Amino acid sequence: MRVVTWNLWWRFGPWEERQKAILAVLRELRPDVVGLQEVWECGGQNLAGWLADELGMHWTWAASDASDRWQRRIGDPTVDVGNAVLSRWPVVAQEVLRLPAPEELYDGRLALHARLATPAHEVPFFTTHLTSAIHASGVRREQVTALAEFVAAHRGGTDFPPVVTGDFNAWPDSDEIRLFGGYKTSPAVPGQVFLDAWEYADPTAPRATWDPENAHVGPYSPAARIDYVHVGPPGPGGLGHVRSVRRAGDAPVGGVWPSDHAAVVADLSLPPA
Repeated sequence: MRVVTWNLWWRFGPWEERQKAILAVLRELRPDVVGLQEVWECGGQNLAGWLADELGMHWTWAASDASDRWQRRIGDPTVDVGNAVLSRWPVVAQEVLRLPAPEELYDGRLALHARLATPAHEVPFFTTHLTSAIHASGVRREQVTALAEFVAAHRGGTDFPPVVTGDFNAWPDSDEIRLFGGYKTSPAVPGQVFLDAWEYADPTAPRATWDPENAHVGPYSPAARIDYVHVGPPGPGGLGHVRSVRRAGDAPVGGVWPSDHAAVVADLSLPPA
């Protein structure tokens, strides 16, 4: 099962050209399920819906309840922002969690759960987008605690481990990532552990998903890996085991960088039906 997570940079920059580049990258990757952040909806059109139609996938989306804070940044009050899931298989259930944040930082960050009905197992899949303020590690700790509890409430009824994707806006050694993982410190939910898929990566592979080589990032930002695929411990027979992981969308397509983030691609074990 090929899993992709990608922050699509909403409607910033040359978004129409970027939209085509995003599609080109996903078409080449041929993913089974995609967790998307900073997805736009405007005038009855939705970027995730358009991508799903072009790729022949199912999709679901959840809008921020504070899009106005985003809209002021581009001067357009008609464009909403949210998270989305694209899936090769039907989405049989979904639920949204509004992530906690103090008023001065609240901009409608959320987690979206989509239950995916593969022929062999249902997959509890999640995508999220945490607060981006560089000083807000404490807020992100509260958010990953809420996220872990949200996953715990929706992970049951299947042998497939939960898959949690998203832009966590945090370095791998940060308190919030260690807390969410639960294997380098005590877990946010007792007994619940998530493995960072990148633990299985080629140690020589480029890791930064926020990279100053990207023209949309700029030269003065430090390179960082802030986008993740987290997977619970494998089920029976290695079900959901991470077989490989790498970056994608990390170069221009037709001269256009698709997003300010690189995507993360992880291949997980999924037996045939």
